[in-house]
Amino acid sequence: MRTPPATVADSETPTGSQPSTSGSGVRTRSQHQRRKRIVQAAAALASRGGVEAMQMRTVAERAGVALGTLYRYFPSKMDLVVAVVGEEIDLLETSIERRPPGAGTPAGRAVDVLMRATRGLMREPELADALIRSLIMAEVETPFGDRMTGLLLRVSAGGLTREEASEEQLALAGSLSSVWVHELLEMLRGRRTYDQIQRRIEIAAARLVSDL
Repeated sequence: MRTPPATVADSETPTGSQPSTSGSGVRTRSQHQRRKRIVQAAAALASRGGVEAMQMRTVAERAGVALGTLYRYFPSKMDLVVAVVGEEIDLLETSIERRPPGAGTPAGRAVDVLMRATRGLMREPELADALIRSLIMAEVETPFGDRMTGLLLRVSAGGLTREEASEEQLALAGSLSSVWVHELLEMLRGRRTYDQIQRRIEIAAARLVSDL
């Protein structure tokens, strides 16, 4: 995900820099809150009318920021879509930290994570459909696949990171993530029920990550 650049107009500290005074710390918090407000506004619009409803001017108005400020944070609509997806993954990771999967096998833990993600996304089916479809056609780098693969590795293989994983482990976890995205799309199209998705994910997980 792209880091919103610093701007003179907003008197913001560049993301990642360490504030040297209490004043710059306040500006950094303000920057973070402004960015969060923008992402929440975009998600709310997408949940009602898909990505088409995420018009930049409308998002800016709903978030209470100037249009120029919005473009400094997110140069394109797809950058904004990626940010909304990142927010959804953040929520999933927080859920996993608070309540880790209790299954006794790698495959069982992977299924738990993917079905939690399914339930979370399907609370807002319009938003889920818009995000998944947009990411498939994305022209910007997205963190979605890598983050889901990393999450599956961590829960399935006892905290294994992407950096520590072998090429085979990355490929297996990534394949399971891809199966899930496909099944989620089928559900959004009305071709799968929740129970059918769970069964298919269980079959795929048993084959792909049982030995992680």
